Amino acid sequence: MRNKSFLGAVAAMLMVTACGKKQEQAPQMGPMPFPVQTISQQDAVIYEEYTANLEGQQNVEIRPKVTGFIQKVYVDEGQEVKKGQLLFKLETQTLSQDAAAAKANVDAAQVEVDRLKPLVDRKIISNVQLETAKAKLAQAQASYSSVAANIGYATITSPVNGVVGGLPYKEGSLVSATMQDPLTTVADTKIMRAYFTMNEKQMLDFTREFEGNSLAKKIANTPDVNLLLIDGSVYEEKGRIRTVNGLINPQTGTTEFRAEFPNPQSILRSGSSGVVQLPIQKKNAILVPQNAVMDMQGKQMIYIVNKDNTVKSTIIQVATTSGLNYIVTEGLNPGDVIVVEGATKLRDGQQIVPQSKKEDAAPAQAADTAASAKK
Repeated sequence: MRNKSFLGAVAAMLMVTACGKKQEQAPQMGPMPFPVQTISQQDAVIYEEYTANLEGQQNVEIRPKVTGFIQKVYVDEGQEVKKGQLLFKLETQTLSQDAAAAKANVDAAQVEVDRLKPLVDRKIISNVQLETAKAKLAQAQASYSSVAANIGYATITSPVNGVVGGLPYKEGSLVSATMQDPLTTVADTKIMRAYFTMNEKQMLDFTREFEGNSLAKKIANTPDVNLLLIDGSVYEEKGRIRTVNGLINPQTGTTEFRAEFPNPQSILRSGSSGVVQLPIQKKNAILVPQNAVMDMQGKQMIYIVNKDNTVKSTIIQVATTSGLNYIVTEGLNPGDVIVVEGATKLRDGQQIVPQSKKEDAAPAQAADTAASAKK
């Protein structure tokens, strides 16, 4: 019994000794490493974005000039057509009958003129009768020309090169010049026009941003613009701002702009929408990565690293974005060192081990590797 007690005491002493050694060997947690970046002023490009409606260079409504039934439709929706290509043929039976009657009146009036002319020459009748007959002939000819023109209007061709829109009226439909909807619309989409608006403040910023003593010269000095498509992709063709309305709409307080984009592959369609991106150059801007900024109760904050490697949160003012960066207008100065990753894990006064961003170190490492390869 005494041996068992003795052995238990020895085992307990050994366990206490082992635990004490483990506690002595446990390392003390020191400052953690965090990626940092030194703030410097640099040039940046920001994009002002404006919602735009797209239209073809020409959107021509095709309407009949005469009343009649559609006899034949020669095109289909979405089909590309050339200027002068046949689109519709209207029934002309009634017009043809009118034309025949008008032609008969012309022939009868001509016969009467031919009959009276020799009588006047022989002074059998007065010249007044001949002139009256000539006037009736001219009237008959004018009536016939009008009917013949209407027959020509029954053949409807495309006035421009373009793409056929919807076809609300089918063969057999009765159409007229007074109907509400057109037969179709032909849109010339080789050059697409993007219409967008600026409010008064944006317009004021625009006129201050670009050089020129007139609005036309300012537009000429604008850079190429991008078009952001509905799927979020950037259209591969660059565009140019061509015109701007010189007046502000008093009801909306906006001014309309027009940008034009080439459309050689017919990717853009009339009636669709997009976003026009106008690049603006910002000189000596302060840029910080967006993932370095925290949003705290509606305020944007960032951690600045002090000289003793402790961090302090600072409220900043952000103007806009440039790529993956924010452009900061207040709260930071050139030379400040900021934490660019893991800021949510920090607290004021915490000490860290500053580390340069991997992106900054990569070029130097690549240069060392190239130098070693040459040796």
